Amino acid sequence: MDLLIQVSLSFIATACFGVVFNAPTRAIPACGLVGSVGWTIYFLLSQSGIDEVQASFIGAFVVAIVAHLFARKFRMPMIVFSVSGIIPLVPGGIAYNTMRNIVELDYITGMGNGIRAFMISGAIAMGLVFAEVIIQLLFRLMRKGLTSIQSYIKVKKPRKIK
Repeated sequence: MDLLIQVSLSFIATACFGVVFNAPTRAIPACGLVGSVGWTIYFLLSQSGIDEVQASFIGAFVVAIVAHLFARKFRMPMIVFSVSGIIPLVPGGIAYNTMRNIVELDYITGMGNGIRAFMISGAIAMGLVFAEVIIQLLFRLMRKGLTSIQSYIKVKKPRKIK
């Protein structure tokens, strides 16, 4: 039941951010789906005991891959889906607690929260970049036809002797 609530609320929040970011109307449900898929991956990994930084990396990686798929399907830029899709993963609450702790002169706790927020933000950025690189490499290989088995088997045509 908890998972269903998490998925539903992440879909609604991401779709609303799609509206705020002025995404095309027909792409808003897809934006919500991208965000809910990323958050579901993050939530399940966090519940299974994986560190929140690693879970954020994998969640952002999945967001970028799904955003690429939707970008091709809807013939829109990938950023339409990825920007709203990473919103549930952004550590806004941790960054807020960092500032609150610093204002309250609790520097040790504030520093710890700040480092956590920085690490999670970096993991999100790295997940997006790694997925982008892998997708671009795969598409380049597919365009060249290097994904078929024939490209790995080098069949030499017999040379004509003159």
